[in-house]
Amino acid sequence: MAKGDLIKNLVIVESPAKAKTIEKFLGSDFTVKSSYGHIRDLPKGDSAIDIKHGYQPIYIVPDDKKAVVAELKKMAKQAEHVWLASD
Repeated sequence: MAKGDLIKNLVIVESPAKAKTIEKFLGSDFTVKSSYGHIRDLPKGDSAIDIKHGYQPIYIVPDDKKAVVAELKKMAKQAEHVWLASD
């Protein structure tokens, strides 16, 4: 895919092996990419839950996932449709 090409359907899965297999079934209108596992987590310690605002979880993107998230965001901006197909 050339830079700036429009992606009709971007499918995001967790496993690279699943991405390859699923892409074979979906055909040319679909681009399937892997997040290589979970891309967000709760921080360690007492800062994981915002008690004052209805016990909302506070998610972070771990350092080792920031490049993957940046690439997926870039691709999502080029996509007509984004399908999240997590486990």
